[in-house]
Amino acid sequence: MTLEALQQIIREEPGVLLYFSGEHCNVCHALRPKFKELFDKEFPKIRQIYLDAHENPEISAHFQVFSVPTMIVFLDGREFVREGRAVSLHKMTEQLKRLYTMMTE
Repeated sequence: MTLEALQQIIREEPGVLLYFSGEHCNVCHALRPKFKELFDKEFPKIRQIYLDAHENPEISAHFQVFSVPTMIVFLDGREFVREGRAVSLHKMTEQLKRLYTMMTE
């Protein structure tokens, strides 16, 4: 995926989750299925995009991702939540729930 294509997706989709991970990141691999399950269940209209930060250096640099895992949620084209490293699923859910409900009504 190119940076331009990703920026277009962010502009056009009502919600986008960017999940930056790394091949050798055990935390990334442990959290990814939990986030997928959370977003599939609670936020199904948010498109999920998973990127290897090391394989996509231009995209990682553009979004200022310097460590993995990093999750960035865009709503209506604007960055709304950014979490990295020790991410709480509960905290992410609470941050998104109200706006997601408003966005999908």
